[in-house]
Amino acid sequence: MLEAGLLLHPHTPLEKANTAAQRLRQIIHAALDRPIETGRNNESMQVLRTTVIALASRTVDGAPFECHWADGFPLNLRLYETLLEACFDVNDETAIVEEVDEIMELVKKTWGVLGLNQTLHNLCFTWVLFNRYVATGQVENDLLRAADSQLAEVAKDAKVTKDSIYSTVLSSTLTAMMGWAEKRLLAYHETFDSGNIDLMESIVSVGVLAAKILVEDISNEYRRRRKNEVDVALSRIDTYIRSSLRTAFAQRMEKADSSRRASRNQPNPLPVLAILAKDVGELAIKEKDTFSPILKIWHPFAAGVAVATLHACYGNELKQYISGIAELTPDAVQILRAADKLEKDLVQIAVEDSVDSDDGGKAIIREMPPYEAEGVIANMVKLWIKTRIDRLKEWVDRNLQQEVWNPRANQEGCAPSAVEVLRIVDETLDAFFLLPIPMHPALLPDLVTGLDKCLQYYATKAKSGCGSRTIYIPTMPALTRCTTGTKFHWKKKEKAVASQKRNPQVATVNGDSSNTVPQLCVRINTLHKIRMELEVLEKRIITLLRNCESAHVEDFSNGLGKTFEITPATCIEAVQQLSEGVAYKIVFQDLSHVLWDYLYIGELSSSRIEPFLQELEKNLTIVADTVHERVRTRLIADVMRASFDGFFLVLLAGGPTRAFSKQDSSMIEDDFKSLKDLFWANGDGLPDDVIDKFSTTAREVLPLLRMESEALIERFRRLTLETYGSSAKSRLPLPPTSGQWDPNEPNTLLRVLCYRNDEAATKFLKKTYNLPKKL
Repeated sequence: MLEAGLLLHPHTPLEKANTAAQRLRQIIHAALDRPIETGRNNESMQVLRTTVIALASRTVDGAPFECHWADGFPLNLRLYETLLEACFDVNDETAIVEEVDEIMELVKKTWGVLGLNQTLHNLCFTWVLFNRYVATGQVENDLLRAADSQLAEVAKDAKVTKDSIYSTVLSSTLTAMMGWAEKRLLAYHETFDSGNIDLMESIVSVGVLAAKILVEDISNEYRRRRKNEVDVALSRIDTYIRSSLRTAFAQRMEKADSSRRASRNQPNPLPVLAILAKDVGELAIKEKDTFSPILKIWHPFAAGVAVATLHACYGNELKQYISGIAELTPDAVQILRAADKLEKDLVQIAVEDSVDSDDGGKAIIREMPPYEAEGVIANMVKLWIKTRIDRLKEWVDRNLQQEVWNPRANQEGCAPSAVEVLRIVDETLDAFFLLPIPMHPALLPDLVTGLDKCLQYYATKAKSGCGSRTIYIPTMPALTRCTTGTKFHWKKKEKAVASQKRNPQVATVNGDSSNTVPQLCVRINTLHKIRMELEVLEKRIITLLRNCESAHVEDFSNGLGKTFEITPATCIEAVQQLSEGVAYKIVFQDLSHVLWDYLYIGELSSSRIEPFLQELEKNLTIVADTVHERVRTRLIADVMRASFDGFFLVLLAGGPTRAFSKQDSSMIEDDFKSLKDLFWANGDGLPDDVIDKFSTTAREVLPLLRMESEALIERFRRLTLETYGSSAKSRLPLPPTSGQWDPNEPNTLLRVLCYRNDEAATKFLKKTYNLPKKL
């Protein structure tokens, strides 16, 4: 009583340095340890009496002396609290006596003396119950529940009571209760567990109800904002959830860091953020199962708020981590996959929690901007792919510059650089499927497209600079006519000279001599091998996909993204170009000394096709020994076609050193048959149908050499008139060279006449076109 009247609620305010007040506090604290002896002349009593009178006799400056030592109303409340405590059993501090109703009736009789009423009684009794619960170690939960129940009565009173003294007492009382409750609720993961979770509802109720009364019934600010009324309970629970989860997250972060340090010496320790993601997931489940059902009483989306808070906390850490990684590492993949799984789990909880909400949970989901972990992984993998592809392209450039296309470099007769580039492609695919990522099928097309472009680049480089059939086909000389009845009589010595030095009147041969036939054959083998290996790689990709955890049935059914689309076509085109180039190089460049410089120059009987066949056979042996059997037939067929083209160019565009009579046709036909027989090789060479296909021109054009000149001239006139119409009647136009020999084509007939060694042909050409006899 002395403490309440003189120290806690004095009538005259105490100065901080008041020595009597300090002495009284010391006496009271000492008495708690050892009771004061109460004899009248006892020294302790004398000191107490002196100290109390000194405090009680203080006056306000200028006022007459009076002994009015306590502020009445607060002291009355303290006295009433002391009376209410009589309801508790002296032998059991947490128990209420059985005679509580009788005691309460007696206590209420003091209302008139102490100036109290039912409203103040409800507030005092609430505080007594609450204070007793706290003071006795918070062991008797029934006391807290009783205080909570009594607080509901106080809430009703607060709505209708506007007394300023009551409001002051109410505010201080509820502030103390709310402070105690919120100390536990702002970190409720530390306060509650499975052993005391049943207590949480009462503490939340006390905290929320106290806050609600303070805000709604006491706060002037609230009254001014009443139009935009705030749900106090919802706001407080929201605060408790977010504060508690942030605190719990920070603790889990420290725990994850400790776990990482502890496992540092173990093989493949988990990264901190991967451990943290797992822990946060467990924390979210605990929140949903343990705390959310209680908090849902006041907040319909308690679990949603919780997971949104955890999502934001982890997202901040993840964002910092992502900003610091420059390449795909096993740790980065583990963390991003763990983050992706955590996010999906958190979103699922939020969606389930918001299923009954008006917006379907959109507000909570908006609080959870996606981590886009899969997008980050995808971007990192794309960077990984780009790095590998760029490195491979550089390798192709460097090694193709050093490639010598040696046919004896390996048993397959292909370039070592191709073997190596295919090995790198194989290793890159293996490395890709070893990446611990959840989206192999989605990113596979990017990798295959990159590898496809690299291999196409290799194929394009391998064929570049090797020429094509067009550069080897000779430029045709201008048309001339024969000197009537003349035959060229070449001496043996002169023939030898002719084989070494180009006759200026023979068609000019173009071409590139930097690559030998065996080297070109190696290029063909190389491109063929790449094309064949791509089929193996595609099958291997399917196998790797089947063993991939993230693949689905549709990834195998549509086939997209697993095929090399541009390299096979490039290889086919390059092999075709090289094959034709090799064939025309052999015939028109390498064998020009026995074709252009020899065949049918001068006396036909002494310049026939045998030397050409002998040299050609040697080249065919080289081709057969060098080129892969799968492309051998194609290349030999191209050599045959080039030989046939060369044979007819000699006959129809061989220049003025060549002239043929009608009687020469049988020897020419025999030579052509010998040329065909070389490729037939007694049935061991090219198939009959292939030879027949390419012999069509010979079957149609060679009979022209047997025709009479007059018949040829007449046929030429008729076809020219049919082609050019009435404009050709006065003067026959000179038909252009088409390059395609055909018995029904005027230019072909004209060329037969140009090389016909008889008077009728020569006169016709002189009269009609005034063609010279030599160039």
